Amino acid sequence: MGGAAFQFASSMRAAPEASGRAGAPRPRSIVLAGGGTGGHISPGLAIAERIGTADPSARVVFACSTRAVDASMLRDAAARFVPIRAEPFSLNPRRLLRCVLGLVRARRDADRLLRECRPDWVVSLGGFVTPPVVAAARRAGVPVLLVNLDATPGKANRLVARYATKVVSAVPVPSLPGFASAVIGMPLRRIAVAPASTELCRAELGLDLQAPVLLITGASQGAQSLNELACELAHAHPAAFAAWQVLHLCGPSPAGGVSRYERAWREAGIRAAVIPFLHRMGVAWGAAELAVSRAGASSVAEAQCNQVPTVFAPYPYHKDQHQRENALPLVEAGGALVETDRIDPQQNLGGLGARVLELMNAPERRAQMRRALAELPPPSSAEQIADFVLRGSEFRGSVAGGGESRGAVVAG
Repeated sequence: MGGAAFQFASSMRAAPEASGRAGAPRPRSIVLAGGGTGGHISPGLAIAERIGTADPSARVVFACSTRAVDASMLRDAAARFVPIRAEPFSLNPRRLLRCVLGLVRARRDADRLLRECRPDWVVSLGGFVTPPVVAAARRAGVPVLLVNLDATPGKANRLVARYATKVVSAVPVPSLPGFASAVIGMPLRRIAVAPASTELCRAELGLDLQAPVLLITGASQGAQSLNELACELAHAHPAAFAAWQVLHLCGPSPAGGVSRYERAWREAGIRAAVIPFLHRMGVAWGAAELAVSRAGASSVAEAQCNQVPTVFAPYPYHKDQHQRENALPLVEAGGALVETDRIDPQQNLGGLGARVLELMNAPERRAQMRRALAELPPPSSAEQIADFVLRGSEFRGSVAGGGESRGAVVAG
């Protein structure tokens, strides 16, 4: 870890000392730990936004992974961040050695970060970065708030939950009753919410203002199987898209490059905009009439908040299929469908693809799904988390098992 990464922290440390000499209170300091995918970074940015609104003097820094997606999203948001050199756990001998070496480096990185920032709270958002940061917080006597983001907590969250001062969950956790007492909803960034009318969102993306938009998204890293399904749909059913247009978010490194998918839509005579990655996802959701998406917790929350009927295709390589659990509340409410991603594009055409085509041809059903999504409560969890770490306010989420959360406030 180079010294440049900690330049901001040195200035943070100096500022409170100077203000202390003048008799002013030390500004609140919060570390948000998580990374490796946009699904961990985006909720953290939502929390950081609300902290900045509630207390402009508060200092927030992200303890993220070394992956490019983290740096890209955090730089775009002008957020302070320090990469923690942890590695994902693996039983593969070569990767296991990398994991062990990563733990040694991550411990040093995390200890140094907490010494420099002197945080009042560490907010853990999940992923392989969080255990070394939470361990450093324990050594430093810093309280930890775990915000679980998935219906089936991952290995890191199950470990962190043993040591966290307070645990809340964005979604119900049916697989582990009692894992989190308060279910507060997903923290959503302001730029994940449609900023304007459907027509203005389409205009911003260079789309036709009137033609309905099918949004295809694999979230921050893209989804190769969804990209391949897109090519198959374009080839096999061009007539179904006659009145439609496509917004295809293919990911930053799709197989064959962006031009491959642009060519597939163009050769089928289908109007389409292919974009590797879009920071302002609210514009994409705002433009969409229908979506096919991975079912990461953030994607599910964005579809709900923007009231976009969606066919969710959970990530097929998770053994526990936790993304399916993420989508089920919207399915049960009548606002979404969930289909198995069979990976093979031909097999997907008859399942996942068929559901998409059915909804494209069913405007009344799409309208019913939008009404169902509109009846679900809007998210307020980012504000609640900000109030908790800044002021110790109680969480207002539902208790796992029913009723209102009335858990004791944990002092920071």
